[in-house]
Amino acid sequence: MLKITNLVKRYGDGEPVLKNLDLTIEGESVVSIIGSSGAGKSTLLRCINRLVEPTSGSIVLNGTELTSLRGRGLRAARRKIGMVFQGFNLVDRLTVMENVQSGRLGYISTWAAVMRRYPKEDIRRAYELMERVGIAHYADKRADALSGGERQRVGVVRALMQQPEILLADEPTASLDPKTSEQIMGLLRDLSRELRLPVVINIHNVHEAKAYTDRIVGMRYGRIIFDDLPGALDEDAMERIYSGSPAADRAGAMQAAS
Repeated sequence: MLKITNLVKRYGDGEPVLKNLDLTIEGESVVSIIGSSGAGKSTLLRCINRLVEPTSGSIVLNGTELTSLRGRGLRAARRKIGMVFQGFNLVDRLTVMENVQSGRLGYISTWAAVMRRYPKEDIRRAYELMERVGIAHYADKRADALSGGERQRVGVVRALMQQPEILLADEPTASLDPKTSEQIMGLLRDLSRELRLPVVINIHNVHEAKAYTDRIVGMRYGRIIFDDLPGALDEDAMERIYSGSPAADRAGAMQAAS
């Protein structure tokens, strides 16, 4: 279970980006975070995995208080939090297998990583996951030779190689065409079910949020103002989430939800 209580994030002396935010996620559900640009969606995810330091508040993952961890304890906790990035974050000159194995860096020695001496069990697991997402035949291919959808699948497998307790995805379809976006969202939903893994997705595409996730959390100006099933996201809820957003941002969200 992920339990966030009174989370605040402030940069410098400015207005907080996150304002006393409370959120609880249980089980293997897929939760989407929606809202206009600047609502605090990406900051929320990055506070959870401590890529961004919270100003105050509590983040507890399966009994471990993440906000108080430092050094070795923080590194150990990060192993339990998989992250899928919008920009893929792959090393282009490395092969798919080498990129996937980077998800095990917290578990093997530096020497083994540098020498590419991966444990047999890690190689077996990598092939299983790559086969599951349809990229096993690219194992020895360089990452920069893949399409966007294939690169994102590599990113998903890399995150799963950590054997995480929760998977975070920050705009995982933003760089993809519509058809591939749908495929990636479907993949994340199916993997959540198969692996009994909670997945939290920061996403702009409201249609995909409604179609592929179990719960939608709407944010506005650093606060959660909607938290319900996708079917409850009606025009009134959309207006509350996106009211006051730039016209193009608001219109695009409204159209996507229809």
